[in-house]
Amino acid sequence: MKSPENRGSTTEGVGVSPSLGPVMEYEQMAAHATLFGREVWRLAGLAILIGAVAAMAAIALLRLIGLLTNLCFYGRFSFSFADPTSAHLGVWIIAVPIAGAVVVGLMARFGHAGIRGHGIPEAMETILTNQSRIPKRITLLKPLSAAISIGTGGPFGAEGPIIATGGAFGSLVGQILHTTADERKILLSAGAAAGMAATFGSPVSAVLLAVELLLFEFRARSLVPVALASATAAGLRIIFMGDKPIFAMPNVGPAEHWSLMIYAIIGLFAGVAAAGVTRLLYLVEDGFEKYSHVHWMWWPAMGAVVVGVCGYFDNHTMGVGYDNISHLLTGGMALKAILMLLILKWISWTVALGSGTSGGTLAPLFTLGSALGLLLGMAAVHLFPDAGVDVRVAALVGMAALFTGASRALLTSMVFAFETTMQPHGLLPLLAGCTTAFLVSCLLMRDTIMTEKIARRGIRVQTEYSTDFLDRLFVRDAYTRQAVCLDASKSIAETREIIYAKWSVLRHHEFPVIDDEQKLIGVLSYREILDTRENPTGTVRNLIKRQAVIIEPDSPLRLADNLMSRYNIGHLIVTEPENPNHVIGVITRTDLLSAHRRLS
Repeated sequence: MKSPENRGSTTEGVGVSPSLGPVMEYEQMAAHATLFGREVWRLAGLAILIGAVAAMAAIALLRLIGLLTNLCFYGRFSFSFADPTSAHLGVWIIAVPIAGAVVVGLMARFGHAGIRGHGIPEAMETILTNQSRIPKRITLLKPLSAAISIGTGGPFGAEGPIIATGGAFGSLVGQILHTTADERKILLSAGAAAGMAATFGSPVSAVLLAVELLLFEFRARSLVPVALASATAAGLRIIFMGDKPIFAMPNVGPAEHWSLMIYAIIGLFAGVAAAGVTRLLYLVEDGFEKYSHVHWMWWPAMGAVVVGVCGYFDNHTMGVGYDNISHLLTGGMALKAILMLLILKWISWTVALGSGTSGGTLAPLFTLGSALGLLLGMAAVHLFPDAGVDVRVAALVGMAALFTGASRALLTSMVFAFETTMQPHGLLPLLAGCTTAFLVSCLLMRDTIMTEKIARRGIRVQTEYSTDFLDRLFVRDAYTRQAVCLDASKSIAETREIIYAKWSVLRHHEFPVIDDEQKLIGVLSYREILDTRENPTGTVRNLIKRQAVIIEPDSPLRLADNLMSRYNIGHLIVTEPENPNHVIGVITRTDLLSAHRRLS
């Protein structure tokens, strides 16, 4: 038999006085893991506050964009939301976005480089690599830079920077209150969802966006605060901006005859286009990175030249373009205007975002998708007049399907299209088109427009969620019932003999220590007992330096794993629920692995 001195030892636990009794913090952790724990209520309250602030920030940003647009393109002082489509500046229209891009570049250079980009990938990277800590300056600089970029004609949506701003504020609150990384992630996601809900009046799709792109999980304790923040923001939006859908369109009827197949085919084309949009965007970004010998601070100004030229030929390509989406969804745009908008918007947005300026991706993708869907719908009506295709529904499907293919946020895209148009008959075509686009996107590209940047930095983004196997089993299914308990009153020499005698059948190497009344008073490892420096005539009680970390048999194995990780130990003492001082067994890391093998 191998001597116990030569066997591996367990890791050290927490060094605290045994007089404090068993560790009871596991109860707090168990409550923390449930829906109605105190921490969830605290997070819910903070999320409501964050949702309200994010909503006001969104409204303020939209007003600021309106002010800058009015000043730069119309020479008037007004906070009313406007776009450059009615501006008559001639060739000088090219200079406006260049001037704005220079300011954004200077802000990124001397303020914070984190304002570059469209916000969501940066938020994802912060969650995955920096424990959801967004630098405080981003909270102010991101919306300000985006307002300047969009207000001077940048072809971006306001929603990306608003989402980033809401997320930054949520992260800031979490940092000030010294929350855990998991709690900061929830607060960040709550702020981001609130920003989207306040921009589009789409609270449900905002929650889904947080789930599919930011939370990387589907748990009630995460979902509830995010949902409350989103609902708060959407409610405030109704107060200040009304309850009409942002992309109002005439009511459409149910899908007829073969039209559902046509909508699925539109989704197929949208999936292919999504792959092309993503690859072209990062091709442009790589071009600036590899071939530009100019400091990156000036790249936005270089990209703005293209924005200005495209705007000179069609100023509908400039600004957020929400009106463009509404016009496309009504099917009232001429063929030439659709083609001009599709091509020039794609070019200006791709070059501008690839240059590293500040702006969003959602509105440009919705514009491109609705234009593509409308074109394909018009072609389908011409080729298959009896198929029952509605060009407005085709535009709606194209809008959602392109975003689905580019982001793989399937549920977000479908629900967003419904919430922003309030067309229930569009749900079935959306399901067919968006699912097809999702499938095609998965076949054509490994990463998405949201994850490509961070994937290149070696960061893996989880895109599929499954039930945690450790949450499916309980301690009672895995623990060792024949636990060896040590008598605190026995001598060290006697205890050593007992351990030697039972060594070949031992299933654990951390031993609960009990007193004369069979109450748990601490825990000892075999190395502590066999330490030759200790006086063998002394009692076991004198060796105790650590508390016993206990757990109940009805606790999930996930809680057991969390406790072992927190205290850096390999054993937990299992006690009766009604009497935490009465030992009924021990659970080890080996027991957890054995449980995993049974389910795999």
